[in-house]
Amino acid sequence: MDEVEFKTTTYLEMNDPDELRPRRVEFDGLEIRQVETVAPEFHWFLHQAVGVDFRWDGPEDWGVKEWTAHVARPELVTWVAYVKGVPSGYFELERHEDGSVEILYFGIMARYFGKGLGGHLLTETVERAWELGANRVWLHTCTHDHKHALANYLARGFKVFKTEKGPANRPRESALFSQPKFV
Repeated sequence: MDEVEFKTTTYLEMNDPDELRPRRVEFDGLEIRQVETVAPEFHWFLHQAVGVDFRWDGPEDWGVKEWTAHVARPELVTWVAYVKGVPSGYFELERHEDGSVEILYFGIMARYFGKGLGGHLLTETVERAWELGANRVWLHTCTHDHKHALANYLARGFKVFKTEKGPANRPRESALFSQPKFV
């Protein structure tokens, strides 16, 4: 009999901007810019570049129609971190009708692991979420994510409000150099 693999998903929240414990690092050439053009292929690239190793599920099977619908929504804003012109990480924020802002996606490229960029970018992410007028900022992470992801969220001031156990996401192969469905 096959053994079923499980993951634990942890939901975290911040209810006041003063709860943020910022972390800043100096990065030569670091720029964080908002994506202002509907570009489904660019969002696909970001999702693949960050999410493949952590089994991010869902959008990897989308085509151009689904990606376009996702990125064209007025409640979604995306920011990309660049180091000397190269994407180094990104985050997507989604405004909800209840006034909360969800950090829908957040991550950095593997070449920047261990350099403090994760804490810095998360600080920027949370600040942008509060600037959107959030009454609460929240996200979820799981045991597939980077081994320091949960610690980073807690160190920035997030508090756990729910955990749940469920089936593991399937492992994924890198699609960075394959032909996306919409090209």
